Amino acid sequence: MPPEESHLEAERRSKIERLRSRGVEPYPHAFPGRVATAEVRSAAGRLSAGEEATGTEFRVAGRLWSVRTHGRASFADLVDQSGTLQLVLRSDVLGEDAYASWLADLDPGDIVGAVGYAARTRRGESSLVARTLFVLAKAVSPPPEKFHGLKDEEERIRRRYLDLLSSEETRRRFRLRSELVREVRRHFDAAGFIEVETPILLPVAGGAAAAPFVTHSRYLNEELQLRIALELSLKRLLVGGLEQVYEIGRCFRNEDLDTTHSPEFTMLEAYWAYADYHDMRRLTEGLFERLAARTREWLPDSPDVRAAAERFRPPFPTVDFVESLERTSGIRNVADLDADQLRVRARAIGATVPDDSPPGVFLDKLFEHYVEPTIDRVSFVVDHPAITTPLAKRHRSDPGRVERFEIFYRSFELGNAYTELNDPDEQERRFREQLSARGEDSYAYDADFVAALRYGMPPATGIGIGIDRVAMALLGASSIKEVLLFPQTRSRSE
Repeated sequence: MPPEESHLEAERRSKIERLRSRGVEPYPHAFPGRVATAEVRSAAGRLSAGEEATGTEFRVAGRLWSVRTHGRASFADLVDQSGTLQLVLRSDVLGEDAYASWLADLDPGDIVGAVGYAARTRRGESSLVARTLFVLAKAVSPPPEKFHGLKDEEERIRRRYLDLLSSEETRRRFRLRSELVREVRRHFDAAGFIEVETPILLPVAGGAAAAPFVTHSRYLNEELQLRIALELSLKRLLVGGLEQVYEIGRCFRNEDLDTTHSPEFTMLEAYWAYADYHDMRRLTEGLFERLAARTREWLPDSPDVRAAAERFRPPFPTVDFVESLERTSGIRNVADLDADQLRVRARAIGATVPDDSPPGVFLDKLFEHYVEPTIDRVSFVVDHPAITTPLAKRHRSDPGRVERFEIFYRSFELGNAYTELNDPDEQERRFREQLSARGEDSYAYDADFVAALRYGMPPATGIGIGIDRVAMALLGASSIKEVLLFPQTRSRSE
């Protein structure tokens, strides 16, 4: 710790003792009756310059960000969730002794409460003239410097509480992310879906080609896996008669950590009985149009948001998986190549997946290399080769394909949808093909899910959407870490 910071902390600790010696508890239990500073700003905004509304008292609380002293009057900026309010501290209102004591003991970063009346200064600043002050949490450590905050990117993400404390932009971004999730819920609720919760700890983490995190249950004395997807649990509910279900929840994959991947992330998955992927596509277009419109309303002055909203405007282009890959790569009859031929092609573009990967993995890598960089606006990539997708129903008019669409935006995936496979024997065969294609469970075999399908799952469609990536796209963030409150980071020693 830098010597000057230790000195500042020691000075602040002495102020804590001084407060207690005066009978002031610097960490009280509560501050009831407070209102948002926005309420005071609104009341003050109705006053004329220089006018004070002494007849109505307000109780506000927040973090003290700065104090400017001008003799017998001082001005402080108080920040709460609704914004910033100027506090006017005057010796004639607080009393001479109290005024001097507060100036001596308050520091930027302290959490304080104030009781007073709305006023508008001669310069037109909406303010609260404080009659009484309260220390609600004395800050021992000083906050980041007001105008610069945390400049080290890793430290800013690792200590998100300081990033939030010092940056209104960061606070706004995460408030808007929360609003986006609410809008997703409203959209699916209005369409007749019910929200459910499914287990995070599973005997077999299936539903995606990903490595799970593994833990041990002492009570059960067996290994459990953290879910990598919500899919198989939700489709069990279709078997049970819940016809439209969705979940927004955390998933965990023991894999990449980069600008679009995080080991823990938030997924929306929704499943809809008696519908197909055309129905889900229309529902998804409506969702994205809604999210883009709402984001424009929340941030009308942001050029990044305006640009993203324009790219989220339906109808979305349709990109045929095979046709686009053949056109951009020059590879002919790409869906007919065997695993060895696909492996050679994938190695030629630098793909590093294991040699014994299923052929669909190599196809995905080729698509990622040749086609994804050409996608700028929200687009539907449709009708993938069957070898890429073990959980989708065969295409009704093209037997070499499955009924699937992925949603891409600016060269990364936002979502993935199928007409769901509901034939138990076909599902079991595809699971076993995936297992035999590689020595590890790239698609875990879930025997209980196959058993559930034998009781009959209605024809259905389903979708998975990465909430973090959608927030990243709509808010113009360059990295997924910017929309995760607590992203994974390397330890300081690394």
